Amino acid sequence: MTARPEAPAEPYDFVGIGLGPFNLGLACLTEPIDELRGVFLESKPDFAWHAGMFLDGAHLQTPFMSDLVTLADPTSPYSFLNYLKDRGRLYSFYIRENFYPLRVEYDDYCRWAANKLSSVRFGVTVTEVTYDEAEELYAVRTGAGETYRARRLVLGTGTPPHVPDACRGLGGDFLHNSRYLEHRAALQRKESITLVGSGQSAAEIYYDLLGEIDVHGYRLNWVTRSPRFFPLEYTKLTLEMTSPEYVDYFHALPEPTRYRLTEQQKGLFKGIDGDLIDAIFDLLYQKNLAGPVPTRLLANSALTEASYQNGTYTLRFRQEEQDKEYALDSEGLVLATGYRYAEPEFLRPVRHRLRYDARGNHDIGRNYAIDVTGRGVFLQNAGVHAHSITSPDLGMGAYRNAYIVRELLGAEYYPVEKSIAFQEFAV
Repeated sequence: MTARPEAPAEPYDFVGIGLGPFNLGLACLTEPIDELRGVFLESKPDFAWHAGMFLDGAHLQTPFMSDLVTLADPTSPYSFLNYLKDRGRLYSFYIRENFYPLRVEYDDYCRWAANKLSSVRFGVTVTEVTYDEAEELYAVRTGAGETYRARRLVLGTGTPPHVPDACRGLGGDFLHNSRYLEHRAALQRKESITLVGSGQSAAEIYYDLLGEIDVHGYRLNWVTRSPRFFPLEYTKLTLEMTSPEYVDYFHALPEPTRYRLTEQQKGLFKGIDGDLIDAIFDLLYQKNLAGPVPTRLLANSALTEASYQNGTYTLRFRQEEQDKEYALDSEGLVLATGYRYAEPEFLRPVRHRLRYDARGNHDIGRNYAIDVTGRGVFLQNAGVHAHSITSPDLGMGAYRNAYIVRELLGAEYYPVEKSIAFQEFAV
């Protein structure tokens, strides 16, 4: 492994902080642009994407064309199809006749792309960002004492695992679903397991644990605050809401309206794959042939309180429609409670340069900028309240990056689509 180049004295055009799929896609798309000089800093030693959820057969909920680059540049050497060709699996993928890459496969694809890039620096922890008013430059300082100076920033630090307030400071060995695989064996040795949460990750874990419930003999609960076990809405006219026109429409709505819609639209990107819901029912039916399975599925239940004593969790819930309280005792606890953006501490010295809305979240411009100039600091993901369901959608990552590239360059390098939907969103 070659030594990491030292931060140069000459300023970069931009520094990307964090390297999830979205900033990695930006790194791929800016690599061939000679007029743009950027660097991407990631604290992890290598690319890692939801490794705790690499369950057998788990796949993306978006097709392979939602890779790092294709929807911005179908000719890019960093495409998923080029990765398959390089790995010798292109024909196998073709014969498989399934558009949805396996999750572990997508992670390997991202590693493959990252290892081909000259602009990526792994093992670099950003500790502070400051701004030099005289030079009009951001100074990005690292734990190793390096300083990267740049005219602009692109933030891609992602959304960390969310732990509900009721579980903050809770003892024991409860875990967020992001660490499920590494702790699965220990979890299955317990007499009882409670899974809290909704969405795809919760469903995958429940199906996995249900599959071996008779082997290990545990009791299994799945509790969700949602009124039911919602399927992901994936019809084609609904998918047009991941379009440039819908971003334009949504972003122009009044702020209170956007926040109201954000709550209403969760089923459009946080639902469960319909086939998985059916597979869960079929597995329950199959296992019940030998007698009642020790499992409970409870919807409409908000976690209000949690305590831990003598190896057992006591979890208190409120059944929302009945407005009744009830409790469950469980030795094991898995929180499939999603991810939420938290502003990194290293931004504290430049908070005065960032914009915030009435709720204290970033005020994100249509061009994905969050700073007072409207062109200096860009945010990847973390923008459902401003750009709707397109914010976390892998399929819109390449579009957003083409937009950001245009902002960074001052000219359009990759065509930025403006109109692709058949329907009209605004009157």
